[in-house]
Parts: sequence; C-alpha cells; structure tokens
Amino acid sequence: MAAPAPKQEELQPHAVRDQLPSVSYCLTSPPPWRTPFLPSFPPLPPISSSAPSVLAAAAAAACARCFLDLSLGLATDAVSLVFNAAEAVLLGFQHYLVMLGTTVIIPTALVPQMGGGNEEKARVVQTLLFVAGINTLIQSFLGTRLPAVMGASYTFVAPTISIILAGRYSGIADPHEKFVRIMRGTQGALIVASTLQIIMGFSGLWRIVVRLLSPLSAAPLVALVGFGLYELGFPSVAKCVEIGLPQILLLVALSQYIPHLVPLLSTAFERFAVIMSIALIWLYAFFLTVGGAYKNAAPKTQFHCRTDRSGLVGGAPWISVPYPFQWGAPTFDAGEAFAMMAASFVALVESTGAFIAISRYASATPCPPSVMSRGIGWQGVGILLGGLFGTANGTSVSVENAGLLGLTRVGSRRVVQISAGFMIFFSILGMAGVGFLQFCNLNSFQTKFILGFSLFMGLSVPQYFNEYTSVAGFGPVHTHARWTSWFWLYLLLCTVEFDIVAFALHRFKVYRHGCDIVFWCYVLLKSPSSSFYCSFGTLKSCKLRDAFPCAHVQFNDMINVVFSSKAFVAGAVAYFLDNTLHRRDGTVRKDRGHHFWDRFRSFKTDPRSEEFYSLPFNLNKFFPSF
Repeated sequence: MAAPAPKQEELQPHAVRDQLPSVSYCLTSPPPWRTPFLPSFPPLPPISSSAPSVLAAAAAAACARCFLDLSLGLATDAVSLVFNAAEAVLLGFQHYLVMLGTTVIIPTALVPQMGGGNEEKARVVQTLLFVAGINTLIQSFLGTRLPAVMGASYTFVAPTISIILAGRYSGIADPHEKFVRIMRGTQGALIVASTLQIIMGFSGLWRIVVRLLSPLSAAPLVALVGFGLYELGFPSVAKCVEIGLPQILLLVALSQYIPHLVPLLSTAFERFAVIMSIALIWLYAFFLTVGGAYKNAAPKTQFHCRTDRSGLVGGAPWISVPYPFQWGAPTFDAGEAFAMMAASFVALVESTGAFIAISRYASATPCPPSVMSRGIGWQGVGILLGGLFGTANGTSVSVENAGLLGLTRVGSRRVVQISAGFMIFFSILGMAGVGFLQFCNLNSFQTKFILGFSLFMGLSVPQYFNEYTSVAGFGPVHTHARWTSWFWLYLLLCTVEFDIVAFALHRFKVYRHGCDIVFWCYVLLKSPSSSFYCSFGTLKSCKLRDAFPCAHVQFNDMINVVFSSKAFVAGAVAYFLDNTLHRRDGTVRKDRGHHFWDRFRSFKTDPRSEEFYSLPFNLNKFFPSF
C-alpha cells in the first residue's frame, strides 16, 4: 500500500506588526555612551575547612586578581566609551550631511534671484542650519519626540519666488538693498504663515483630522511624501553624471551588497554607508577638479561638478551667530502672507505623513493624534523662528533624513539630537508608506480602488500643474478676479479683533489715495449682515488694488502650490474616499485597517505611548496628552 502523500504546508501571510522589527536602535534605546564593567571576584574557600594561612593566601590571590581585572576592565571600559561615543557622534554627523544638501540647494537657487551674492548666500545657509538645529531639538524634546530632523522645505520655494517677482521690488537698483527688502518681505510672510500651524496644532484642531486617518488613507500620503521627490533625484544627478552616478552605485553597494560579502564588518557598512560614500566620492571629485578635468568645460558643468565653485567657504565669516531681525524689521503684505499660508498648510500635511513614517522606522507605535497635533504646533513655532531670523524658507520634516532612518535601521532620538548639535555648531563656526498596507485587506476591490485612484491622482494632478506652468509660464489657475483678495481680507477681519487690525494696518500704512481702510474695517465689522453687501461694495470701490497690487497673483500661487504637492493631493483624495465610502460598515473598516489603529487614537489606551511620546522632565503634568 502506497504511503499517503505528505501534507502540503499551508502558506501563511506575514504577521502584522505594530512596531517595525530588526531595528538596531529604536526610539528609546540609543547607542550607549559606555558599557559599565563589573569585576568578577573569585570564590574564597570555605572558612570551616581552611587554615588561617590558606585563607590569607587565597585572599591575597583574590585581591591581586581583582586588581588586575579592575585595571583591565577600566581600560576596556575606556575603549568601549570611546567607540560607543564615536558611533553615536558619527551617526549624528551622517544625519547632518544628509540634511545639508537641501539646506544648501534652496539658498543657492533663491539668493541670487533675490539680488544677493556669495556672502549673503553663506549667511542664509548659516541661518538655516542654526534654526534647523534649534527646531530639531525642540521637536525631539517637546514636540512628537520622534527622531525627526527639521529642515528647509521645497514647499515654500514657490511662494518665495512669487515674492521675489513682486512688482514692488522691481524698481530697486542696488542688488544688496533689493536682497534685504525681499528678505524682509519673506520674513513677514513666514511670520503670518506660522500662525496657521501654531493654531491648528496647539488648539487640537489637527488632532481631530488625524483621528480619522486609517492605514489605507495614510499609505498614499506617506508613500508620496518620499516618492514626491523623484523629480529632484536623477535629474539632479544628471547635472554631473560622472560624479552623481558613482555616488548612487557606491551607496547601494556599501549598504546592500558588501555587508553580506564581509560579515565581520556588516554593521559598520550598514550604518555608515552614506558617510563612507560621500567621503570617497568627494575625494574623487576633488582629484578631478585639481587634475583639470573641467578646465575647458562649460560654466554650468563647472558649477555642478567642481568642488570649488559654491562660493560658500569664501563668503562665510569665521564666526557668525545668527540673531533675530538680522536683516531688519519684517514687512507685511496680505497677498504674500496668504500665499505663504497655503504653503504652510501643504507642509503641515506632508510633515504629518513624514511623522507617521518616522514613527515606523523608529520601531515605535503609531503616533497618537494628540502627540501629532503637538508636533505640528511646534513645527509652526519653527516657521516663526525662520521668519524672525530670516531664513527665506519655512520648516518641515526632512524627508531625506526619514529615509536615512530606514537605510541605517537606527531610529534613535539621541542620534538626531547630536545631529542638531552639528547644525548649530557649523552654523556658528518612500517605501515606508507601502508598509502600512499590511494593516489593510488587499483582497478588497474597494481598498484597491482607493489606493490606486489616490496614487494616480497624486502623481497625475501635480504633473499637469508642472507641465502647464513650464509651457505657459503660469499655472492653470490664472485669474485676474480681484474679488478674491477682498474676500480673504474680509475673512481676516472677521476672525481677529478690530483694534489689532486697525493698529496693524495703520502701522504698516495699508491705505492709499485717501481711502482709509481702517475706517472701512470698522464699517465692515460693525455693520449688520443686511448691509454687508453695501459696505463690501463701498470698500471695493476704494482703490484697494493699490494697497494689494499682487493679490490676484498671490491667490493663483495659493492654488498652484497646493495642487503641485503630490503628497497633499494623494493624501486628500485617499482621506476623502476613506471617510465617505461606507465608513460606518464594520467589515469595510476592518478591510481598511481601522481596527489596528483604534487603540492608538488616544494617548492612554496603549501603555507604550507613555514610553515613546511622553514629555521629559515630568512636563506631562502641565501639558497632558489625550
């Protein structure tokens, strides 16, 4: 009789995990500064069966061995202290190098258009680094407490360019004076824009929005926070392909292949692949520059490939401490402020996705909505600091550094705090989103529709806006309807106290041709609703367009900035579909992963939240999380 066929092993899907496994150092387990040595004492012979001379000899031998072990142990302890401290410092320095790229690229692109030279560019870079270091420390101690590096954001570039092109600066002949005036205008816009995140974060409004997030709606948001930078990837590499391409190949080889070929050094290559590849490729580029490889190259090629063309080293002073209002008092313009507020809202959404990814890479539980809202509030404070110090750019979570957490598998808070120290010192002297689909039922056609449609729209809509702008010179939203500026002004007046508005408008002289806007502010706020249109029409009849000459342009920028963000479009579409399609159905909620995140929607429902997200110095008593 033939033996029965062996029972085929039933295949099981991978287990769902609240915390990412295989992380070397998680959020609360940083690289140790030292490994304490405890000497081992040899056992003495029993007193009952030993003569006094034997006991004395054994005690002397034990003391000698203890002294030798203690000496060797202290030496080993000192070596361990050096190596462990060096590991933590190098990991922090690696984060500093990664964020330095964006910190240099944005001022390099903006400052020359503002009228500044190498000296102004170096000061802006120093100020950006200084403010980024402060914001990173604030976020790691008082914000979400995640290992998030706060730095410059490409989201704020578009409204900044709009300010640069404003007509009120076109008549300034002196380049330095033009730079200072534009910088002060940017400062004012950033100060106003920071209030959006501060109010939404600290008031708890953003907590209400985050509570409705599910793994399904978070997946497109987090994915396109990283994927949204693909336009800046290889196109930037191609500007100097003989240096950029070897950098990519070397980084992949050091981080993915060599650790398997050299097991003894696998940890070093996995954790320090970035700093190794940067050092080797920079030396390679330096030798090409010294050897004259670019002597006869085009100026554009020399600018991108040579190691001596940035102008930052020559333009930077030896010691420079950034301070508030170093460029002068900020100036305010309503249209510019609203355009910058649109960018601030987009940065708020993108940072939410980045915080979700970082909590995953740090092997922490999902960030509770109250903690997320707290972090957004402090990010708004970071934008306020950028406006006070004059960085010409806002603050958001550095997506590049979030990816570095996944590459090195080191999600330690201490490492990021060390990198913040490097930022301050030197200023003075995508696949995470896909991982959230493990919580969803991908056999559900509705889940697939929401995921596919949101990703498609997140990539397609911004691409349309970018292509339209590159061909036509302006975005698809290109209206000259001035009612938009008046409507926004009315909304502003209805949300703040009249005395504050009157003082601000009088202080910054927002009135022209004898039409006292302060008076009409009073008429608008005091008139009954039945006479609103009459008062509004009276205000409209004044030459308000002279007070806000670029208001219609700024409204266009507000719309174009919002819909040019891939993460914002994808996240908004997924969020809307997830919360409108059969949201009350229990089976549908399980398909979208709501049941996995329900216990993290409140700070107290999971004990691990206290471990990962509680404030230091017992501050939770004064600033409780909900």
